[in-house]
Amino acid sequence: MPDQPATPVKRTLDKDLDKFTYVEDATHHVARRLVAPGIGLIFLGLAMVFAGIYVLDQPRATLIFAAVALAGYMALNIGAKDVANNVGAAVGARAITMTQALIMAAIFEILGATIAGGPVINTISTHIVDTNRIISIGKLAWLMMAALLAAALWINFATWLKAPVSTTHTIVGAVVGAGAAAVGPELVNWNVLAAISAGWVITPFLGGAIAAGILFFIETCIIYRDDKIAAARYWIPILIGLMAGAFSGYLVVQLEPKDTIPNLLNLAIGIGVGIIAWLGARPMVAAQSVGLENKNSSLRKLFRLPLICSAALMSFAHGANDVANAIGPLAAIVRDIGIGGSLNVLAETTTQKAPFWVVMIGGCGISVGVLLYGPRLIRLLGEQITKLNPMRAYCVAVSAALTVIIAAWFGFPVSSTHIAVGAVFGVGFFREWSTARSKRRFAYMRKRAEAAGIPWHEPETTDERNPDEVHRRRLVRRSHFMTIIGAWAITVPVAALLAAAVYWVMVALFI
Repeated sequence: MPDQPATPVKRTLDKDLDKFTYVEDATHHVARRLVAPGIGLIFLGLAMVFAGIYVLDQPRATLIFAAVALAGYMALNIGAKDVANNVGAAVGARAITMTQALIMAAIFEILGATIAGGPVINTISTHIVDTNRIISIGKLAWLMMAALLAAALWINFATWLKAPVSTTHTIVGAVVGAGAAAVGPELVNWNVLAAISAGWVITPFLGGAIAAGILFFIETCIIYRDDKIAAARYWIPILIGLMAGAFSGYLVVQLEPKDTIPNLLNLAIGIGVGIIAWLGARPMVAAQSVGLENKNSSLRKLFRLPLICSAALMSFAHGANDVANAIGPLAAIVRDIGIGGSLNVLAETTTQKAPFWVVMIGGCGISVGVLLYGPRLIRLLGEQITKLNPMRAYCVAVSAALTVIIAAWFGFPVSSTHIAVGAVFGVGFFREWSTARSKRRFAYMRKRAEAAGIPWHEPETTDERNPDEVHRRRLVRRSHFMTIIGAWAITVPVAALLAAAVYWVMVALFI
């Protein structure tokens, strides 16, 4: 009989080879998903090795290693979630790419944590629960470890859901819950907690008001001018100088030994740096403006530089404020066990600042989290709440940075998530008002129409006949507003209950 044709065999062989190809593709896909968790685990291992340099020969070093792992895990989650607050506006406005934003945020997070993180760390580690009245050695350590684990788990879950919950809410609630479970509610400083909670209510409105005010200034002095480019050449260097001067004055206060530099000299340094920045920005902005048309699209190009600077400033402010959410409990554990006295290069008996190696673990952990998981929430904050261009994004970043820096200066653990989202909503609501009621905008539109010979009629402020059209034209998406408010409302009680449960489990298993 003649040989059977080889085609079926070939077809079968092709199918088998295709299956191997599919398996290989699936393996690569799974491997890519495991890269970030793998790098995160490597970071935790390196953090414990780094801590071992300081604590390996100390008693209870094993407990410190466990606390370092938990603090590192918490820092990774903070970086993954809160990077959207820092650079989401800049990415949403397309002033900077995702990769550039992540690298910039990682660098300035470390700088903020190491240079200016001390006051908020002290508040988280000593003021929420009265640590001076906890007599039993080791109890504070287990309390703070329970708070760290509970807070990290909740933030990890919220990040997976892409819910912009507050890391500050989470760690404060966790410390309160674990403290109440460990030593009773009488050792919780309810007055401090009330003050912190009041700040949580005030700062989003403050951030929104500042952002709306800056946008009003930009619209009045630049956008609605006859010659936009000339106005931008004049005002943008001034805005850059003001940012640089305020930030340098803040840095001087943070870096100086206490009360060694008079306030007048601080002010002079800030003014001097601001003038230098203004003089340096003038030729840069002038060069960028050459050949640009007198349009808003040209202004978007000119605002990219101040927007990038403000995003870097926000990353620094976030590192200064939110690093305490990761290593405030770790600092309390180190002090409770008695490690770090002579090793504490930042130690002061009056402020009990955290050891420098502890702060470094927190700052690097946040930066690693930024690089590994940052893009997940950037698009929500930068694109989905309200549409941002570089001018509006600049208002958001400057407002949030100034508010967070002032709070960190006084050691007040505010929520950077609250403030950044409040600023975004402030810009969006101001745009709704400006679109419907701004007389300057209508005057500008009338002048442009008359110059072009086009009849113009002032639009109605409301449209009672078609409420659906009014709702459709809203510039702020109310659904995101309600989702964010709901996430904020449940974070503190959930974190407190989870931390109490974790503490009781730890006591049952290890103590």
